[in-house]
Amino acid sequence: MKKMVKMSLVAASLVATAAMAADSGIDIQTSGQAVVYYNTAATNGTADQDLFGANAGDNTRANFGIQLNLNADLKNDFTFGSTINYLGTLGLEKNLVTNTMQDTGTELDDDNIADDIYLSQLYIAKKVGNTTVKLGRQELPQSLSPLAYSEGWNVFKNTFDAALVVNTDIPDTTLVGAYVSATNGNGFGNDMASFDDLRVNRSSVYTGTETGVAVAGEAYMLTAQNKSIPMATVTATYYTLNDIMVATNEGADALWGDIAIADKELPVTIGLQGGSIMPEASALEDTTAFGAKVGMKPVDALSVCLAFSTVDDGTAQIRNLGGVKSPLYTQMIGNQDAIVWDNSTYMLKAAYNTGAYGTVIAQGTFSDDGSAAKRDLTDMELVYKAKVSGFDLMAAYIYQSWSEKDANEVDQQDVVRVVARYNF
Repeated sequence: MKKMVKMSLVAASLVATAAMAADSGIDIQTSGQAVVYYNTAATNGTADQDLFGANAGDNTRANFGIQLNLNADLKNDFTFGSTINYLGTLGLEKNLVTNTMQDTGTELDDDNIADDIYLSQLYIAKKVGNTTVKLGRQELPQSLSPLAYSEGWNVFKNTFDAALVVNTDIPDTTLVGAYVSATNGNGFGNDMASFDDLRVNRSSVYTGTETGVAVAGEAYMLTAQNKSIPMATVTATYYTLNDIMVATNEGADALWGDIAIADKELPVTIGLQGGSIMPEASALEDTTAFGAKVGMKPVDALSVCLAFSTVDDGTAQIRNLGGVKSPLYTQMIGNQDAIVWDNSTYMLKAAYNTGAYGTVIAQGTFSDDGSAAKRDLTDMELVYKAKVSGFDLMAAYIYQSWSEKDANEVDQQDVVRVVARYNF
């Protein structure tokens, strides 16, 4: 009942905002998307799972979602933005799936539409000269915030409660400062309507077990991106994360850098990246990572990429503070857990654009696990993307094989994912 009242107030507020904007002669621009998302996975071992099964124990998920963006120019260089989302299932849980990719903390068969709606963005921005200040719930791009960003792989992107300042006074340079206090995160079955602390994912040196540690205090970010060097874009980011160790008020610092070298006249692109997460507590160790990639186009329709990354066995994982993915070049659809800590990973990717028939992508990684578990991962992925009747379609098959079994005797997994998006 409380949530229904809450969502009714949200809807009423949006209607009132639109009405006041219309009375003031302010145009509201609308855009959005409709999404159907299906994902199924099955492992071997002691668990009895069917790849397309919908019985107890199977891992088959789906969502139907609608996202509506309302944006307005409020004059005097003020702008407003909001995003309202509906997350449902179209009743697919009755015979096709057992769970959802994302939800709002409600049951699959909940028939109360007010419980399926949440606000992912609600902000106001002001531009003064070459400086823009943006306050409220918003998306953060990976290109400017590599360790706390909005991930686009799931039904809808995760967002952040943040204050963002962007300045372009220096030629060829973008400066970004941010204060970030909360996120709704991302992941399988994630509650998108609940905003909580950022998370630092820590790993046991001996078992590789993940334990999320909350950033109980505020987080600050400063990014400088420069394009004054011919053919190069250089990005450097610094974070300070407060109150990771709440009992002692100790936090962590993080540094991340990226150099992208590309030019339309060159057949080769090069990328270099690296950084470190440095906890203040003496009992916790720094984690350092490095990555490199080379991209080529042997012919116009074919793109090839080679990439390498390595992460040492420090305390923290090199993972998005607001999600589950990694900024490493070797990140693919489903290999993040193997690449974020104590490993060396090699990637090969090829994409062929057929033109009117879409793009076929074949990509694979091998992750050499340096931990005591020694569960090396081979991840092979085949992806097809196409645009059909206005829909952006994506179909993917993922095969994963580990060199060692886990506690449930699992050393193989198959994943099938199909997504259809209509942007309007």
